[in-house]
Amino acid sequence: MEFSDEKVLAALQNGSKAAFEMLFKTYYRPLCTYANTFLHDRDEAEEIVQNAFITFWDRRQSTEIEKSVKSYLYRMVRNSCLNTLRHEKVKREHASEQLKTTVDADDPVTQSLASDELEQRIQSAMQSLPEQCRLVFQLSRFEELKYQEIAGQLNISVKTVENHMGKALKIMREQLKDYLPLFLLLVTDSIIL
Repeated sequence: MEFSDEKVLAALQNGSKAAFEMLFKTYYRPLCTYANTFLHDRDEAEEIVQNAFITFWDRRQSTEIEKSVKSYLYRMVRNSCLNTLRHEKVKREHASEQLKTTVDADDPVTQSLASDELEQRIQSAMQSLPEQCRLVFQLSRFEELKYQEIAGQLNISVKTVENHMGKALKIMREQLKDYLPLFLLLVTDSIIL
């Protein structure tokens, strides 16, 4: 280890912010460039370098440097980059597994079961609607009547029909929020078919 590194490390261990600032100004940009060669993402590279400096400052009391402060910082950044790349690989593998599971949902038996489950949930959610609200919802969504027609058939104003539909849709959305991805999958598949 060079004498200047020993002096810098001693100053850091004594809490010298000036020594830390000097290190930061000297190595920040080159370390960012180095990290970017691994990650190909400048923002992520800068974040890793910033975290390396923070960790270095936090551990300055217990840090033992064998060669030089420069090589120590480069090794910290390299290890962080490799950890990030490993983590990204795990995330990609997980996404691939999720996609495979979704592809399995294209199976007709799986679709049929999912469709039945969704239909049961829709029926259950509809049963939770107030009676007039449910009737307006059924006439609009299943019999495809316009609000004006519903109002005439039920002897209520169009505004009341709008209010009932708004309330019904809000309740249905809340009741079926966990099934939205399933619903979208089934709707998308039926459009493609």
